[in-house]
Amino acid sequence: MNDYNPDIPERPFMKALLKHTGIALAILVPLAAYSSISHASTGSAEMAATQTATQAPVTQPTSVDRVDLNKYAGQWYEIARMPMYFQRNCASDVTATYTLNTDNSGSIKSVDVLNQCKKTDGSNMTAKGLAKPANDTGSELKVSFLPSWLRWLPVGKADYWVLALDGKTADGMVIDQEQQGQQQGEYQSALVGTPDNKYLWILSRTPTLPEETISQYKAAAQQQGYDISQLKMTTHTSQSAQ
Repeated sequence: MNDYNPDIPERPFMKALLKHTGIALAILVPLAAYSSISHASTGSAEMAATQTATQAPVTQPTSVDRVDLNKYAGQWYEIARMPMYFQRNCASDVTATYTLNTDNSGSIKSVDVLNQCKKTDGSNMTAKGLAKPANDTGSELKVSFLPSWLRWLPVGKADYWVLALDGKTADGMVIDQEQQGQQQGEYQSALVGTPDNKYLWILSRTPTLPEETISQYKAAAQQQGYDISQLKMTTHTSQSAQ
């Protein structure tokens, strides 16, 4: 038996609603899922810790005391990362460029984010976002890659924590003595992650870092509870430095 009634007014209304919101939902659903999973993972991690002690973080991630965003701005090269869905098509030459937005008084309001990489077919991929400081330290930001007209929504904002910077972590662990002495100019290297231990990046102002420095950043990340066995090195070609 066919119950379809073309005279029911709700049907054309729903069709129009779905048609005009389909694109927005396609963007929002995965980002909303990411946000909800991030919050839910805290409880899941606590349950897993009681079952398998070796999987429990040694400590909770801790951001550095302060980041001068003027010295953090500019281009960074990704040296290594833990797998992330939104970077699944990035094969090489991953960079992030941060541009500060200030008000009339010179205070930093937000940071424009431009992520770029090269795909396996050789084509370039870019993603534009906006980061805002989560507090006055500059070491914790909220980043959104939603279209500008959707950034007012409470979903789709990811945490971006600076865990180590130019050779020093929040607990004072020294990574690189040479870089620690270069802080009069731009920061030279950074360890960045999310507080749920899901995602991690090692960044540098140059396409390469000394192996010893990378190993020390890995050790610092492991102390903060990250599974560094998932960390994958990023390839940079000659085009990356252009």
